[in-house]
Amino acid sequence: MDGAQASGNNDNDDRPRWRGERLGIPRSGSGSVAGPGRRLAAFLVDIALASLVSWAFTAPAPPGNWSVLAWFVITVLPVTLFGATPGMVLLRIWVARLDGGAMVGPWRAVVRAALTFLLIPAAIWNFDGRAWHDRLTGTVVLNR
Repeated sequence: MDGAQASGNNDNDDRPRWRGERLGIPRSGSGSVAGPGRRLAAFLVDIALASLVSWAFTAPAPPGNWSVLAWFVITVLPVTLFGATPGMVLLRIWVARLDGGAMVGPWRAVVRAALTFLLIPAAIWNFDGRAWHDRLTGTVVLNR
């Protein structure tokens, strides 16, 4: 084997050293890119909350598709206004706009929720820790 790898040199100096470095996001602490574990846990909390809310209105019958509507509302409204779902607040993460805007806003929140519902766009990540729904809406999920 020859070349840069064989000699131990790495000519790929443009590769980021941590998630979010190319975006100007710190390596760790408050304002760093949230990891997949915390994001998944927040999502599961939101699903459980949506199931409880829908069950409260449909009991004793199973909530059925009402839990999807409850999840959509629990996801879109708080992210639009505050940048975080109840699960995100619990896990101390939030959604921020990359352009520095104060609020995520309704169209970004709706697109993020719709793509999260499809699962695949939310499951495919780049090196910066951003899934398709983050990249399409110009957002990133950060630690508090």
